[in-house]
Amino acid sequence: MKLSADIKALEDRIGHEFARPELLIRALTHASISSSTRPDNQRLEFLGDRVLGLVMATALLEHDKLASEGQLAPRFNALVRKEACADVAREIDLGSVLKLGRSEMMSGGRRKLALLGDAMEAVIAAVYRDAGFEAAQAMILRLWGSRIGTVEEDARDPKTALQEFVQAKRQKPPAYVLVSRDGPDHQPMFTIAVRLESGAEARATAGSKRQAEQAAAKTLLETLENSK
Repeated sequence: MKLSADIKALEDRIGHEFARPELLIRALTHASISSSTRPDNQRLEFLGDRVLGLVMATALLEHDKLASEGQLAPRFNALVRKEACADVAREIDLGSVLKLGRSEMMSGGRRKLALLGDAMEAVIAAVYRDAGFEAAQAMILRLWGSRIGTVEEDARDPKTALQEFVQAKRQKPPAYVLVSRDGPDHQPMFTIAVRLESGAEARATAGSKRQAEQAAAKTLLETLENSK
C-alpha cells in the first residue's frame, strides 16, 4: 500500500516508517467513515491505551526511583489521560490526516479533544503491531518528551483534587450544574457551574462538558487554596 504525501509526512513526525502501512491507515480512520471493508481505529485505540500505560509506568519508575505509589499514580494519570494524548496529537498535527465522515468534519472533528486523543492511542498501537514494543516505546518517549520529567508532583485532575479538598473538610462532594449551552450544534459551548455545600462557586465555559467541568473545578480550587 502506498501512502499519500501527507501521511508519509506524519511518519516523519512520529519517527516511524511502517512496514505495514495499512495499520497506520486504520489508526487514522474514524468510525464516522468506516465500513465493512474499511475498519475504524477503535480496536487499535483500546490496545494503544494499554501500551501507553505500560510505557509511562516504566518511565516514571525509572525517572524517580524513590517515589511512592501515592506520588506515582497522579503523575501517571496526568501523562496518559485523554487530554495529554490530544496535546501530543496536536503537536504532530495528527488531526490534519484523520479520515473522517462528512458530518464529523463539518462539526470540527479534526480539533476535538476526545477524537484526537483516541487517534493518538490508535497510532501507538499501530506502531506496536507493526514493529513491536520497543519501537512503540521509543516513539512514545520521544513524543511525550520532557512531560515525563516535568509532570507536577501532584498531577491530579482538577475535579479529583477539588473533591479531595472538600472531603478533607467533611463537606459534601462538589455539584456540577449545566448553566447554559450556546452556539451551533456542530460547535457548542457549555457553561458549567461547580458548587459546594459552603456556598462557594465557580463557572467556566468550554467546547465540551468535561472540559468546562475541569476548568470550573480548577478555578474554584485555586480560589479556595489562595484563601487559606
